[in-house]
Amino acid sequence: MSENLRLVADLALILTSAGVVTVIFKLLKQPLVLGYLVAGFLVGPHLHIFPTVTDVSDVEVWSEIGIIFMMFSVGLEFSFKKLMSVGSKAFLTAFIGIIGMIGVGALLGFIMGWGVMESIFLGGMLSMSSTAIIVKAFDDMNLKDKPFASLTTVVLIIQDIVAVVMMVLISTVAASKNNGAGREMLMSIVKLVFFLILWFVVGIYLIPTLLRKFKKYINNENLLIISIGLCFAMVIIANQVGFSSALGAFVIGSILAETDESDRIEHLTESIKNLFCAIFFVSVGMMIDPQVLLQYWKLILSLVIITLVVKAFVCSAAAVVAGSNLEDSVKSGFTLSQIGEFAFIIASVAVAQHVMPSYIYPVIIASSVITTFTTPYWIKLATPVYNGLEKRMSPKTKSALDEYALFGSSNEGKKNWSSIIKSTITNVLVFSVLSFATLAVMFEFVIPFVKKLPYVEMIPQWGFNTMAAVGCLLAVSPFLFGIVRNSPKVHELYRNLVKENRANMLAVIVWTLIRFVIVFYFVFSILVKFFKFTKWVIVLIAVAVIFLLVLSRHNLNRFTKLERNFKTNLNS
Repeated sequence: MSENLRLVADLALILTSAGVVTVIFKLLKQPLVLGYLVAGFLVGPHLHIFPTVTDVSDVEVWSEIGIIFMMFSVGLEFSFKKLMSVGSKAFLTAFIGIIGMIGVGALLGFIMGWGVMESIFLGGMLSMSSTAIIVKAFDDMNLKDKPFASLTTVVLIIQDIVAVVMMVLISTVAASKNNGAGREMLMSIVKLVFFLILWFVVGIYLIPTLLRKFKKYINNENLLIISIGLCFAMVIIANQVGFSSALGAFVIGSILAETDESDRIEHLTESIKNLFCAIFFVSVGMMIDPQVLLQYWKLILSLVIITLVVKAFVCSAAAVVAGSNLEDSVKSGFTLSQIGEFAFIIASVAVAQHVMPSYIYPVIIASSVITTFTTPYWIKLATPVYNGLEKRMSPKTKSALDEYALFGSSNEGKKNWSSIIKSTITNVLVFSVLSFATLAVMFEFVIPFVKKLPYVEMIPQWGFNTMAAVGCLLAVSPFLFGIVRNSPKVHELYRNLVKENRANMLAVIVWTLIRFVIVFYFVFSILVKFFKFTKWVIVLIAVAVIFLLVLSRHNLNRFTKLERNFKTNLNS
């Protein structure tokens, strides 16, 4: 049989077995994901009862594409606006729960004699729950409208984001097999934040605008091709800057989720996603080795008990600490007590990068399968557990827990400071990233390109440097303006704070000076790049340029136009 036909034969076996097994699982009212895993186990290289796949390496390529489409679909279902609108309670529940389970996993890893990073990644895998399984359980049990279901759904979204970050960190740890791993990891997190902000802001500004502009020329076929093309393009870009393909797919999916066409794109790509996700989960099932499971059954049992018991307690406690009432906390904690499919992806990346031992992959899969089967029963168990706690708890304690809030009741001053921090710090962070990226493009690409144009060599060096500096300042000026600009709402909040307490004036002045220092840094960097005056002369020129930039009505108009277009795209 030729190579091409062998690949077709393997795909035929994978899809046929997956189809048959999932029908059986549908009849048994079990999740389809488990059916795919079982189908992979049956046709995998470790079990020879049925026909087996001949070339596992080809299947791994298809499963990589499956990860891309899975992350793309997760991004399409993700919404930054919804995430930011849920408040601090869900964020705190997620992060306290994740940190708690990382601690539990790290302790288990140390007991087994693993290294620090291996133990932390084990805890990270234990902290992941399955969005697909839990959402399906909510649908089947008519729980979607319950308060704890909303809390749980947002926690799942945050877990997905943390999983993406973990995959980035795994690659970093693999690349830095030395004592500088901590510094490398810190730099990777900074780089990740930088590129996420850059991609999101630029993507939201450009992609919805282009889709809206050419809407009458785009039918379903065009939109499908454009969406998949953007997905693969972003995967390549992410790889070029040192991140995983999964991160690139997630980012472009989340950007497209903020467009008017998000529902159409999700509908058009659903079949392709289902196909490749099926291949991915079947390939995961193929990695299950019965001998490994028998050898490490104690570890599997330990992970299952930790997930069902310890994770239920940790997640419930996290929700209570974050300010949820006791009933919602217990139900949310028990719902999250399972290991999700993101743990498969983290395990596969960690094993492929030689960050974790190879046996962890089938062990995590086996633990996940067991805890997935228990999910609906654990959700039902939460109610009697809560009733039992309520009976054994004094009314005073119960009332105190239900009325507890982590930050207490905010006074007007705290609300004002919270609003200022939310608006101005976001602006400073976003516009600083855009300023840095703009200058990097100007210094590395635009100016060297212009320098090679015909007749440019006839311009004196000081003249070219002056034009280059002015060009860089003009390119970056709307973003520098955005760093120091205060909206009318922020001005009003400043006035209220000063009226409330004159001591707040000092904090307002210091924060304003910090923003001007950031702008000064960018202007100073441009001037130092092109001129060789003494530092004091450059400082004076930089200060003068800053005042011109801030007072420029042209900059106000450019900034207002950019901001309006971005907000239109985000709110559409």
